[in-house]
Amino acid sequence: MTEGADRDLSAQSDPDPSAGREDLETAVRSIAEQLSVLSRLAEARPAADPVTPPPPPEPAQAVPAIAYLHGLDAINEAIGAALAGARREILTAQPDGPRPGPVLDKALESVRRHIEAGVSMRTLYQHTTRFDETTKQYVRAVTEFGVRVRTLAEFFDRLIIVDDAVAFISANESRTTGLAIRETAIVRFLRDTFERSWDRAKEFPFVPLHASVAAREVIPSLRDSISSLLVAGYSDKRIARRLGISERSLQGHIAALKQQLGADTRVQLGYLLGRNETEIVV
Repeated sequence: MTEGADRDLSAQSDPDPSAGREDLETAVRSIAEQLSVLSRLAEARPAADPVTPPPPPEPAQAVPAIAYLHGLDAINEAIGAALAGARREILTAQPDGPRPGPVLDKALESVRRHIEAGVSMRTLYQHTTRFDETTKQYVRAVTEFGVRVRTLAEFFDRLIIVDDAVAFISANESRTTGLAIRETAIVRFLRDTFERSWDRAKEFPFVPLHASVAAREVIPSLRDSISSLLVAGYSDKRIARRLGISERSLQGHIAALKQQLGADTRVQLGYLLGRNETEIVV
């Protein structure tokens, strides 16, 4: 091999060191530029939120101490839910005289379930229910289950108390708005009102009574109430509703009172009823 050939071979096997440095510097600049671009992109993007656990579930809303119930559907739904959860005692006061047969039929099965579950029940009706055969049959059935039923001439509006925890009352005259009351002091007051009325009430007869027998038992108390309400200035409509009788029946009782007191007019009757020394014998 010649010397020239050796020099060529040596040149091929020993590359120029400056060329390698240039290549390295080019690669470093390229990497630096890419890092710079990535840095700018990172600064432009919003910082990623740290991984956080999901928020805890919102606490259940507290049941209001007094809640308005608008509409019969809402009222019945709330009462039904409370009755379904009854564990100890249900107190009810049902004004307005006899209740429709289908309503009583539906209530009968519910009453049976509650009594079998160990829930005690007491119900107040008005005296006029004693003249209604459907109501009498219902009362005979529920008393066999263990429900206690009494009647009064007149009392407060509709009332239901469940386990001394919640009470339901009407909020307007048409009874299309109700109140669900869970305030302890108010529920206690309503229960005391019920108990005072219960003490004054008479047991519903356990044996069938003819209308004439029922009349002898309840009419004196009924007419005493009519007299008191007339003197207090109540209208015939309000008196009839409060006592659970029709206005026509009320007119019959007023006519009987006029005859017994010798009054020719309503004004004279009111005067005679208001006299402290007047004693009404009915």
